Amino acid sequence: MAIGRPITLTNNVASKVIRVLATEGQTVFTVTGGYRINQIGVFRNGVRLSNNSDFTALDGVTVTLINAASLNDEVLFEIQDDFRVADAIVSAASTQVIDGDLTVTGNLYSGGGGLRVGIQSGGAVVGSAKTLNFIGSGNTFSQTGDTIDISISGGGGGGGLGTAINYSDETPSPFSYIDAHATVTENMILDTTTAGVSSSYVVSVIPNIEITAGVAVTVGTGKTMVIDVLQIGDL
Repeated sequence: MAIGRPITLTNNVASKVIRVLATEGQTVFTVTGGYRINQIGVFRNGVRLSNNSDFTALDGVTVTLINAASLNDEVLFEIQDDFRVADAIVSAASTQVIDGDLTVTGNLYSGGGGLRVGIQSGGAVVGSAKTLNFIGSGNTFSQTGDTIDISISGGGGGGGLGTAINYSDETPSPFSYIDAHATVTENMILDTTTAGVSSSYVVSVIPNIEITAGVAVTVGTGKTMVIDVLQIGDL
C-alpha cells in the first residue's frame, strides 16, 4: 500500500488513486481514465517510484516500468486531476460566464460598494441607486429587453393632474383623466400623523366621494377637507 491515506475521487477532491495487481513480468500498465503528463505518482508495493528512473509516463494513457513487475505486485497510480467546479466564480478573473441562475443569500457587492442600478429619465442618465421606491398608486411598468419603462401616475400628461393618457407608443400625451366617482372603503383618520404635522388642507380632485356604510372618515384638528378642489363637478 501507498504511504499515507489514499485519496479517492469525489466532486470536491483534486486527485484520485487507481490500484492494480501486476502479472508476472508486466511492464506496461494502462491507467483507467488517463492522466495528465507530469501529474502522476506511481507506487510499487508501497514504495514511490521515480519518474524516468523507475518508470515513464509520456502519453497520458500508459505507464511503463523500467524493471518488470512480479506476479501480484501492487501498483498504485496517484493522479492529480484538474480541479474544476462548473459555474464557479474565479477570483480576479476579468470576464466570467455563469450558465444558469445565480442565487445570492445575503448582500451582493460590486467593486465600488453596493450593487447599484442606473437610472434614466427620457433617455438621459440621472444617476444610480441601490433602491427604487415608487410612491402612490397607478404607476405602470413595461419591460423591453434590459430596460424597464416606468410611467408615473399623474406625471407627464394633463399638467400632472390625474392619471396620464399615453399615445400608442406609450409616450405621454398632454391629456390625463380623473375618475368622476371614488369610494372610501375603510376607516381613516386625517390628522398630524397622516396629513402633515401642521395645519393643512386635505383635498381631492374627484368630484364625488362616497363613504361606504359603517366607515368613518375623521378630520383632525387643524385639518380642512376640500372635495372637488378643481370644481370639476361644475363643468
